[in-house]
Amino acid sequence: MAGEPGRDAAHGAPLKADSAVVRDALGVGVAVGLSGFAFGVTGAGAGLDVLQICALSLLVFTGASQFALVGALAAGGNPFTAAAGAFFLGTRNAFYGLRLSQLLALPRSVRPFAAHWVIDETTAVALAQPTRRAARLGFTATGLTLYVLWNLTTLLGALGAEAIGDTNAWGLDAAGPAVFLALLAPMLRTTTERAVAGIAVVLGLGLLPVLPAGVPVLVAALAAPAVLWWQGRTIMNKRKGADR
Repeated sequence: MAGEPGRDAAHGAPLKADSAVVRDALGVGVAVGLSGFAFGVTGAGAGLDVLQICALSLLVFTGASQFALVGALAAGGNPFTAAAGAFFLGTRNAFYGLRLSQLLALPRSVRPFAAHWVIDETTAVALAQPTRRAARLGFTATGLTLYVLWNLTTLLGALGAEAIGDTNAWGLDAAGPAVFLALLAPMLRTTTERAVAGIAVVLGLGLLPVLPAGVPVLVAALAAPAVLWWQGRTIMNKRKGADR
């Protein structure tokens, strides 16, 4: 019967029922999509109007970059510096795209549209599937669910923030950073990732009082190459010791 699990005759990989793929995709899409409400509130607290906030979700559609941008603006940062920080965070999606282009092998005509949905969640769901067909289904279902919900809840958050007035008085200015940390924490699985995150936090918070708003996040990005350099040096030293 169609949609039931079996085996991929071409590759011998176990198949996964379409319903199971869609269920996983919907779970991720709904859980993360609802966080758009926090972005809408945070954007309003940063002084953006409803149209600007919704345009960011529609056109940028990568939560970390969006939160970084409005966070820097809320702190009084230069718009160009804030945009640079957001752009830097978004570059990871380019590396996801390189991997997904091979996995999904989509027709050239749809790749520009699919590229807009290349984010952490769609990549994770697609890579978790055993076959190309399941990966395509997971990517599409996650992307569609998340895009619709993220933009809808962004609108609701922006309108709600305007209705209640000063978001700082309600403590809603903390919603963005809280959601961002909640999304980031489960991704830190290895020692290297935790080390990068820890050093980035130290750099970002330590430089916050002395550098203009938006600049500390750019400096904190140096944590990744610093950790990778240290690891490389440690491995080389071990090899030299073993050769003696």
